[in-house]
Amino acid sequence: MQLIDPSHPIYKPLWVRILIVAVCFGWAGVETLGSQPFWAMLSGALGAYAAWMLLLNFKPQPPAANVEAPPQDDADEDDTPIDEKK
Repeated sequence: MQLIDPSHPIYKPLWVRILIVAVCFGWAGVETLGSQPFWAMLSGALGAYAAWMLLLNFKPQPPAANVEAPPQDDADEDDTPIDEKK
């Protein structure tokens, strides 16, 4: 089970990935200073998991090629006079 999908486009910029990891570890520090070891361990573990998925194992997907379909030939309709289309 994957909690973080690294192929999601929101994780493409490096600053977003670093910010997520920093917030998790920062919150673990806040909980440690507040003498809440359970929540500190929980947010620290989340920060470690986020660092693993978003910084260490991150492999960006190559951009999808924007291949446009060739225009369809509608010569049948264009050659018909307007009066005959009714």
